[in-house]
Amino acid sequence: MKNRIILITGPKHSGKSLCARALGKITGIDVLDLDEVVEKQTGKSPRELYKEGPEIFRKAETLALASLIQGRKMETSTLPERLIIAAGGGLIDNPEALSLLSRHGETGIAYLDVSPETAWQRIVKTGGELPPFLKTENPRVKPAETHFALHERRAAAYKSLAHLGVQAENKTPEEIAGEIADYFML
Repeated sequence: MKNRIILITGPKHSGKSLCARALGKITGIDVLDLDEVVEKQTGKSPRELYKEGPEIFRKAETLALASLIQGRKMETSTLPERLIIAAGGGLIDNPEALSLLSRHGETGIAYLDVSPETAWQRIVKTGGELPPFLKTENPRVKPAETHFALHERRAAAYKSLAHLGVQAENKTPEEIAGEIADYFML
């Protein structure tokens, strides 16, 4: 049981939460969504926190991750010994949170790789309000200036951090979860 925590990372709308839940079903390991933990701890959604300031959201995200990683080690912890965490797409832009991961050493990191075009189509398909970091003069007409550049930068960083990269285009969450389970021998 080298990896007591499996962290599922990837860009916005890559299927992190769905794959984490599928992985939980396959392995019987508890699953938490980091954005949901942030909301539970702060009483505000990640989007609300981000609108207050990116640094406010990143601090809440770091505290939420720390509570999951370090909280498991406390004698009074009610957290399970093993855990699957679906991270937010921007975790790679949070140096403090990444520092927690590098110090922890028992975290296996899987990166869900989808093209920027696929991620963009999924974002647009969901409708509703764009996240604050994708709002520019006209991100739907000039996505290369917002989403595409952000996606490419983050993808390169995630790929260098992850223990496993999974091509997530045209695969079901269960297929992706199976690859993750096989790799980490869950």
